[in-house]
Amino acid sequence: MELKKVIESRSSIRVYKQEPVPLDDLREMVRLGSLAPSVANFQPWKFIVVTDRELMRDMATQVARKLEEIPANESKAAKNVKSQVEWFATFFQDAPALIAVAMEPYESVLEKGVVMDHDEINRQRNYPDFQSAGACIQNILLAAVDMNYGACWLSAPMMAKAALSKMLGLEDKYLLVAFVAVGIPDKIPARKQSRDIDEMLKIIE
Repeated sequence: MELKKVIESRSSIRVYKQEPVPLDDLREMVRLGSLAPSVANFQPWKFIVVTDRELMRDMATQVARKLEEIPANESKAAKNVKSQVEWFATFFQDAPALIAVAMEPYESVLEKGVVMDHDEINRQRNYPDFQSAGACIQNILLAAVDMNYGACWLSAPMMAKAALSKMLGLEDKYLLVAFVAVGIPDKIPARKQSRDIDEMLKIIE
């Protein structure tokens, strides 16, 4: 598919047909994800592909428990808000496949020559490690569309990342960043209206 068409066709798919995604296709999505630019070409990626439905249900349960621990405010909408957020954070349990994206913290060259720690350098540079992860995830999402799948980027489950990392057997040196749920779309939602380019673009000549 033409790149422009892939980008324009991409949308967040959260409901899937219960057909398995071949491992070769998932491997190819991950390969294409790993070709994204990364800070200092560090390529910090670690990917875990999950198709075990029982494990995904157990992971979703952990996320739901973590959300339940968050105190609600006194608003009338509180209960509905938490219920809605829970669904958006746990629908991955019904996806045919889940790609967990993790990364290894990088050491900036600056750390060897200045009196600033890693966290401060990272903050001042606007978190290039997470920017790298975002580029990687976008590659995976676009690859899924190009291969006639639907996918969705999930960050809400990361509220339970400590428990999820343990369940996935992720080594301590890696930080769990996000999930990408993948499957054949059961239905494709109407595309949301995009903002006009002139509202977003400033040109300085």
